Order: sequence, then structure tokens, then C-alpha cells
Amino acid sequence: MREGFLFSGMRIRPGIYIQQTEKKGNGVFTKNALPAGTIVEVSPVIVMTADERKLLDQTLLHDYIFEWQPGGEDLCCVAQGYISVYNHSENANCEYFMNYKNKAISIKTTRDIAAGEELTVNYNGDWNNKEPVWFNAV
Repeated sequence: MREGFLFSGMRIRPGIYIQQTEKKGNGVFTKNALPAGTIVEVSPVIVMTADERKLLDQTLLHDYIFEWQPGGEDLCCVAQGYISVYNHSENANCEYFMNYKNKAISIKTTRDIAAGEELTVNYNGDWNNKEPVWFNAV
């Protein structure tokens, strides 16, 4: 996860859709082939405090929040758009970028992606991070 991209409102690339996966619940897919470096989505976030995070951690929304730490602050956020539906992969084909100034998250492809392929991100923050995540990844 790196900071980047300018924000000019929510954008989801045409042909991106949500579909049920075999093992992971819902996932994000593309109808069209996408070259490496394609911005797939830019979506605003709702930023919350550490105290609000404690409440969220007691709900199902815990599984859909992101760490939000501009300047080392202890915040979290819920992303709008499809951002919270991208599944984890240690071999992710997309990466996400935080734009703290504009309160947005962007998704960008890390390699060429075939039509019909699921779009995934690495929940550890960097697309190629092989560290174990906090749940049993399928």
C-alpha cells in the first residue's frame, strides 16, 4: 500500500463487477482484459477514530476496514465502491494506494489481467508481501 493518485470523485472502470467466488464469498472481476498499470477504481473512504474502531471490531464490518494512518495517526476507514470486496492473495494482481489528502483509495493492476479474471489485493499492504495474514487464506 502506497500513497498516491489524485482524486476527482469515485470512478470504477467499465466492465468491473462483483460475483460470488467458489471459496471466498464475493469477489471483484473484470469482463475485459486489463494491461498492467491500469487504474481499476478510485473510491472515497469514511475515516473513523481509534475509539470508533473498537466498536467496529465488535461487528461484521471489522472484516471490511482498512488501517488509515496519515502521519502515523491511529485511524481506520471503510471504503466505498467495490474496494472492500477485493479478496486477498499473496500473489495479488492489483495493489491499493491511499490518498490521505483526498480521503480515497485507488486500485491499480500490477500485471496484465485476462478477461473474466478475479482482481485481488494483498491485505498486508504491498502486492508482493508473502507474510501470513491474520486469517486462513484460501
